[in-house]
Amino acid sequence: MNHFKQISTFVDVAAKGNLSAVARAEGIAPAMIGRRLDALEERLGVKLLQRTTRKIVLTNEGMAFLEDCQRILADLENAEAAVSERSAKASGHLLISAPAGFGRRHVAPLVPSFLAEHRDVSVTLNLNDRVVDLIGEGVDVAIRIAALSDSSLIGVKLADNKRVVVASPAYLKRHGTPASLDDLARHNCLAISSEGSQRGWTFRQNGKNVTLKVGGNMVCNDGAVLHDWALSGKGLAWRSMWEVSTDIKSGRLTTVLDEFAAPGNDIYAVFAQRRHLPLRIRAFVDLLRHAYAQPDYWK
Repeated sequence: MNHFKQISTFVDVAAKGNLSAVARAEGIAPAMIGRRLDALEERLGVKLLQRTTRKIVLTNEGMAFLEDCQRILADLENAEAAVSERSAKASGHLLISAPAGFGRRHVAPLVPSFLAEHRDVSVTLNLNDRVVDLIGEGVDVAIRIAALSDSSLIGVKLADNKRVVVASPAYLKRHGTPASLDDLARHNCLAISSEGSQRGWTFRQNGKNVTLKVGGNMVCNDGAVLHDWALSGKGLAWRSMWEVSTDIKSGRLTTVLDEFAAPGNDIYAVFAQRRHLPLRIRAFVDLLRHAYAQPDYWK
């Protein structure tokens, strides 16, 4: 029980940014919160937080541990809620946000089956590639394909994902296969733009992540278009495996620079609260997790 309290205190402090706010919420002295954190770090043998009189900053180890703790606490609360609300029915309106390309292919097709099972729920699915403000825009759950950086949000991992550089065999036959990151300068790179600026391509080189601005004669703000251009032999594209895995297996696309692939941007369901999560949100997230976990889903 003490271990659980230490973990929940760590998550609350990371979300609120200071010990005093957590202490006030529990009606205890800040020193007690500090002792819990000290005991947790001593038990784990690692520094999780850098604390000063003005602010608290998560260490790298703390950020990784926080993600696991948030998931564990969310799963525990969902399990308790499932038991206490077993006879209850999901109801109300569910506002979902998802990236446009992923949402079209991997969220929208699952909505009808969700509504068939939960007939008292209605759904609005907004597809766009910007990062929405969940609280400000009233979004119940957002699907994000990225490392989570906002510790105030709760994320549930839905599936693994990574990005790869791909090209058609015809393009590689005409222009050669890049063997290093420097070789990208000699290739037509199909870049995606966001609000007028190009998004860089991220790789892993010499133990560090590096983001490169690539050059080419075709830029688009729609990833599906870049995918089509790559299939038609127009250049190299940096795409997610959820989008191109079938083309790679069929031979329509070939991966290059695999040895420089950066750590994956996994797929998460994100929501703004952990406690008292409505049943309609939990049910929808569970549906996605179950669907994506099927061995044949991504084939």
